[in-house]
Amino acid sequence: MALILIRGENNLKILNAISDVEKHAELHLTSKPKALDSKKADDIVSNILNAKINNTSNVATIFSIKENPTVAISKIRGIHPPAHIVVVSDEYDVYDDLVKVMYESKYFEGYYSAKPKNTKTIDYKKVKSKPYE
Repeated sequence: MALILIRGENNLKILNAISDVEKHAELHLTSKPKALDSKKADDIVSNILNAKINNTSNVATIFSIKENPTVAISKIRGIHPPAHIVVVSDEYDVYDDLVKVMYESKYFEGYYSAKPKNTKTIDYKKVKSKPYE
């Protein structure tokens, strides 16, 4: 399991980035996105990248995905989201702290999954219809 940290200018850009991760990168979220303090997110990203970040964020979110970090990174590189996305694996020292923060935080407002709840294919030809009662 990998964590995805997204930081950006506003809620709309964060929501679009989450949607891009689901639809275009085809990653599967295993938790709902949680709100994260933007200052804390900036510090975490600066720590992971071992560099000073140029732009500070106003909004940040974090969530877990089913895919491993290597797959996630390669798929995210193929899309161009409107926010800064960082994949956090369990190799980083901040991973356990982020998991704890993720479960203690409130849900990120405005998010809903565009993916269908039922992932099984239904053959409607085989479904027996009931006559009107």
